[in-house]
Amino acid sequence: MADEIKKKLADIQNGLILALPRGGVIVGAKIAKNLGWPLDIIVTRKIGSPGNPEYAIGAVSANTEVFGREFVSKQYLDEAIRKERQEIQRRILKYRGHKPALELKGKNVFLVDDGLATGLTMIAAIKEIRAQKPNKIIVVVPVAPPETVEEIKKMADEIIVLKIEPLFFAIGQFYIDFSQVSDLEVKELLKDY
Repeated sequence: MADEIKKKLADIQNGLILALPRGGVIVGAKIAKNLGWPLDIIVTRKIGSPGNPEYAIGAVSANTEVFGREFVSKQYLDEAIRKERQEIQRRILKYRGHKPALELKGKNVFLVDDGLATGLTMIAAIKEIRAQKPNKIIVVVPVAPPETVEEIKKMADEIIVLKIEPLFFAIGQFYIDFSQVSDLEVKELLKDY
């Protein structure tokens, strides 16, 4: 994927990679290394459905919230948001330590993940980044369903998807090995940036 992305981005200047942990850091690190660009993280967290925690009904970042159309109680949402924001802070400290985040103002930000399903965590990331006044936000993912690509097009300046797949059930179906990425792996990939 990194070689295909490199061809598409060869003429872009002032770029940096922001990856969504954990799986997005694996993809983002390869792209950053190939292009010689800085790499950092943006941490968003899914709010899962009460009956099916793997199904996203919303997402949060440090300062934004995004919700789908599903109805759940305010009490459930408030508790889920509180819990996920605590996890966001834990991950930022674990992955970045006390190193400051990259400056995004005026930059071409390439927002990378290992794929999109509902797109809610990506939308939360886009909203968080947009507030920092980048020049452009370009979403880069290996795979996504067409309806999610259309939603992201409304939010980002551009989206690059290597495979738009109508028969989409889960991101893992497009990987030979979709093992859980550990905190340690993410930290190791980020230490050189």
